[in-house]
Amino acid sequence: MFQVQKWGNSLGIRIPKAIAMKVGLEEGSEIDFDVEDDKIIIKRKAQKLKELLSQITPDNIYKEVSTGDAEGREVW
Repeated sequence: MFQVQKWGNSLGIRIPKAIAMKVGLEEGSEIDFDVEDDKIIIKRKAQKLKELLSQITPDNIYKEVSTGDAEGREVW
């Protein structure tokens, strides 16, 4: 069971490390809140394509993979 605590003029909750790791949250993660049927939904904010592409380096980029000869009306 968790408790809501006063945090300045707001309310706060602590997210246990195991739960944060399970959904990929870390310090500085951006999140969105939604309310559905009296439930608070916390979602990781989707990263923008530019942010994702900036994480590609020569060390982590996938190499070209051959998928075989063209079939059907494919043009190479």
